[in-house]
Amino acid sequence: MTFGILAFGAYIPRLRLQRKAIADAHGWFNAALKGQGKGERAIANWDEDAVTMAVEAARDCLTGQDATRVEAVQMASTTFPFLDRLNSGVVSEALNLGQDLATSDAGQTQRAATSALMTALRGGPATLVLAAEKRPVKAASPLEMTAGDGAAALLVGEGKPVATLLASATRTADFVDHYRTPESEFDYQWEERWIRDAGYMPLVPPAIKACLAKAGLGPEAVTRFCMPAVLAKVANSVAKAAGIADAAVADNLHAVCGETGAAHPLVMLVAALEAAKPGEKIMVVGFGQGADVLLFEVTDAIADLPARLGVKGHLARRKEEANYSKFLAFNDTIELERGMRAEADKQTALSALWRNRATVTSFVGGKCTQCGTLQFPKTRVCVNPNCTAIDTQVPEPFAGKTGKINSYTADRLTYSPDPPACYGMIQFEEGGRWMMDFTDVDEKDLAVGHPMRMMFRVKDIDSQRGFRRYFWKAAPAAQTETSGRA
Repeated sequence: MTFGILAFGAYIPRLRLQRKAIADAHGWFNAALKGQGKGERAIANWDEDAVTMAVEAARDCLTGQDATRVEAVQMASTTFPFLDRLNSGVVSEALNLGQDLATSDAGQTQRAATSALMTALRGGPATLVLAAEKRPVKAASPLEMTAGDGAAALLVGEGKPVATLLASATRTADFVDHYRTPESEFDYQWEERWIRDAGYMPLVPPAIKACLAKAGLGPEAVTRFCMPAVLAKVANSVAKAAGIADAAVADNLHAVCGETGAAHPLVMLVAALEAAKPGEKIMVVGFGQGADVLLFEVTDAIADLPARLGVKGHLARRKEEANYSKFLAFNDTIELERGMRAEADKQTALSALWRNRATVTSFVGGKCTQCGTLQFPKTRVCVNPNCTAIDTQVPEPFAGKTGKINSYTADRLTYSPDPPACYGMIQFEEGGRWMMDFTDVDEKDLAVGHPMRMMFRVKDIDSQRGFRRYFWKAAPAAQTETSGRA
């Protein structure tokens, strides 16, 4: 058995905000934004955050894998929804991985994801390494243009890996290119040329050379060089300084996604693996208060990996969004008059949430062992009128099931952060039905019989206490069909 990356996956939100919309809104004040108003950036829906995106990336990664083999979950982010609730624990419950897990959260640096991956690759239990980011951005800031929302996931362990680690190196330096404190909502960034000349160029090339020396390889061996950098040509300059060919520098996905913060090194790694061939060598760099460098070799097993959406598939699953005001509203960057219906107290009873966690978070229903009827939620009495057996149900996961719309409503009276509120009855293909909210759906596309799949999302947010409640929603299956690896 060989240790390495066994599988990979990613998640990019469906909505793509056109950068021109940002430039048009703020060009009167900051004319420099007009030159950056090209391409688009991925933006999370109002009911998405780092946790929900990590769940989707993990589900993509675990396509065709035995999820029961996962023994540890490490999640990296600088935008965790909770500061002292285990975010990886929420993800693990949503994935229904059980309680016999070692879980941890890693943050406070843009290297959080690469550092978590390096730790997992040292050996040990099968580990699901997750990275997700939804960074708050100030209106009219350069970060608003360059950032993007997204997540990546890697399954690391023993088996038939699609890529093995040849070597790694790390350097630590308290180089502050930007920062955010508990008192500041948004990042404060220093001058770009200084970041390039005093940060990237002195810190990264030596770490690359140390990694290559450990692997016993020259820079010409690197096939794909993945280093996030929003500054133009910085990755190319770093590669040149380390002797790596310019042709090896990977697309940083700026034009179609934006930089997903701490998650971006892994997002770029997943994109590279999707197109890689056996024998290729992929170098990944994480930068932030130093640098992490990892060098992988792709194996023959890459050809046998089951199809998944990955970065490529999720980028194809897109909806253009030109309404900049919607982006501001989704992220509470502006204060809207949301009306009286939005004023209901949404306090979550934590005791009830705990008792019903299998139903609410893991989306587990029941299956009658006497007649085979599936139902959600699980109850003591079978809903089959020809059975009605008592205490015969065993747990039955519904998160991975698909269904069809039996009925639907587009409600403009009920409060929704993105009106109209769309919901309806879903009839699951294997049996069972449930009235549930829809997400990532356009009102004009609603139709009886339309295929839907389940997605883990924010149900609502208690604005008085800052608590967010999660549940599962139905999304059009046509937007999330599995595509090939490459």
